[in-house]
Amino acid sequence: MEDTPFAIAATERQLSYARALAQRNRVLLPWEVQLDRRALSTWIDAQSKARPAEPDARPSSRQVAFAEKIARYKRRAVPDECFRDRQLLSRWIDSNR
Repeated sequence: MEDTPFAIAATERQLSYARALAQRNRVLLPWEVQLDRRALSTWIDAQSKARPAEPDARPSSRQVAFAEKIARYKRRAVPDECFRDRQLLSRWIDSNR
């Protein structure tokens, strides 16, 4: 995504729908995409065409503890949807090591 001074903020309705799609498809909603209405619209179009993810097992307690340790070290929060899916939390850990 290009950082343009003309980026228009996404609407609350758009963000709500995008979060629901992210949870349904078990993917992370990138922060950069949430900042621009056009980028979020493109992301929503792609995710709405994707098939919903199969239900996976919840993350293990050790996996959650490790993610929380990384989050404390990096001073950021682990997204709530990551605590519902083992694969999603694993991807978050890999991208934040």
